[in-house]
Amino acid sequence: MTLRFIGTTSDNGNCPTLYEVVETGDIVVQGDRLTDSEDLAQLRDVKDSESFVVIPRDLLTRFAPKE
Repeated sequence: MTLRFIGTTSDNGNCPTLYEVVETGDIVVQGDRLTDSEDLAQLRDVKDSESFVVIPRDLLTRFAPKE
């Protein structure tokens, strides 16, 4: 898998950050892990292989493809 950096809203190089999988166009999200048990209990259809991160809306809207 080859990742292409898309962008970040972090001023100091930390997360959150978006990447694109070059081969497929899929998006990889880097962010702070969601760990609160009450928050996690609200998620549906969670597989053991999945994890969840919190990212600011601005990160998605700033780098969303413009059509």
